[in-house]
Amino acid sequence: MLQNFAELIPPPTLPNTRNKLSKSGTCTRYKRPVSPSGGRIKEEGLNQENTCQKRQNKMELTPQIKEKLTLLQEKYEAMGQDMVSYLDGLLYADFLTYWDYIHLDTLLSLQSPKTPFPDEEIFIMYHQITELYFKLSLHEFKQIATHENLTAKFFTERVKRINAYFNALTTSFEVMVNGMEKEQFLKFRMSLLPASGFQSGQYRMIEISATDFTQLVDKSKREELANASIEEKFEHIYWKAGATELASGKQTLTLKQFINKYAAQFLALAKEREHTNFASLYKQLEAKGEDVTQLAEELRKLDLYVNVEWPLSHYKSAVRYLEKDPVDIAATGGTNWQKYLPPRFQKRIFYPFLWTEEQMNEWGKGWVLSVLQTLKNKH
Repeated sequence: MLQNFAELIPPPTLPNTRNKLSKSGTCTRYKRPVSPSGGRIKEEGLNQENTCQKRQNKMELTPQIKEKLTLLQEKYEAMGQDMVSYLDGLLYADFLTYWDYIHLDTLLSLQSPKTPFPDEEIFIMYHQITELYFKLSLHEFKQIATHENLTAKFFTERVKRINAYFNALTTSFEVMVNGMEKEQFLKFRMSLLPASGFQSGQYRMIEISATDFTQLVDKSKREELANASIEEKFEHIYWKAGATELASGKQTLTLKQFINKYAAQFLALAKEREHTNFASLYKQLEAKGEDVTQLAEELRKLDLYVNVEWPLSHYKSAVRYLEKDPVDIAATGGTNWQKYLPPRFQKRIFYPFLWTEEQMNEWGKGWVLSVLQTLKNKH
C-alpha cells in the first residue's frame, strides 16, 4: 500500500527556468546570459543548486512520514473517506493565523456601550473577562465530574487550576474598585437597568458543581430541607433572597428574568451533579482510602475564594460606588447588596466538614470588618 504514496506526491516544480532536474535526477543550474557589454547579469538569491538539492531531500519518504501516512489512511478508511481528497484540502488550505484561531476581531468587537461615558467600556470588558474565567473554571469542574477513574491526584491538580483562576479574578477586581470614575459609573449604570452581575448563570453553575445542593439553600432552611427534593430546595436557594424588593418582599424583575432563563438549566445540573459535585467526590475518594490531604487544602482555598474573597471584592466595589449617607444607593438589579454580599450574613460554606466550628462561626467576619475599616480610613 505504501508504494503508492510516492505517486500521490508529484516531483517538485521549480520556479522559472533557473534550475532543472537532469535525467539522472540531479540538480543543474542555468547561468544568466552575458550582456552585450560583456558584464554578467547579477545572479539573485542564494545558491540555486543547494536550494534545489534541499527540495529533493524534502521529497524523500522517510520512515516517519510513511508511518504517519499509514495512520492517516487507516483513520480515513475507517470512516469511509478518501485520504487523497483530504490531502488536497491540506495542500490548498491557508496557514492558520493567531487572530483567526482565537477570533480576535470578533472578540474585540463585542463591547457595545449604551452611553458615551468612556469608563463604561472598562465595566463591560472586565465582566466579559470574568465570564471567560468562569468558563475556564467550569471546564475543570466538568473534567473532574466526568472522569471515569478519578484519583485524588487528578482531582487536586484540577482544583489548583480553578483556584488559580479565582486568584486572578479576586486580585484583578481592583480594576472595578478603583478603575472607574465614580461620577461616570453612577451615570452610565442607570442605562443598565434592570441588568445586574447577580444574573451570572455561570457563577451559579460553579456553586452547584462545587457542593451538595443543600449548602446553597438559605441558611434558615438548610436543616429543614436537608432531605427534600432538588426542586423544593431550589425554591429556597439563598440568592433569591438577595434579589427581592426591600419594601414589598416581591421578586425583582432582575430575579424574574434570571429564573426564566436559567432555572431549567440549574435544576438539570443539580441533578446531574448530585453525586459528582466536589463535596461528594471528595467523600468518595476518602472512603476508598486515598490520601486526600492536599485535596482538602485546595478545597478549603476554593471555599474561601468563591464564598468569601469573591463576594467581598464585590462588596468593596459596592461600598465605594453605592455607599452614601444617610441612605445607600440601590443596586441596578434592586438587590439588597448590604445583606447579600457580605460573607458573614450568608454563611455560604461548600465544605463544612473541612472547617472547625469556630471557623464557621467566624466565617467572613474578619475580612468584612477589615475591608470596611480600610475603606473608611480612606475617606
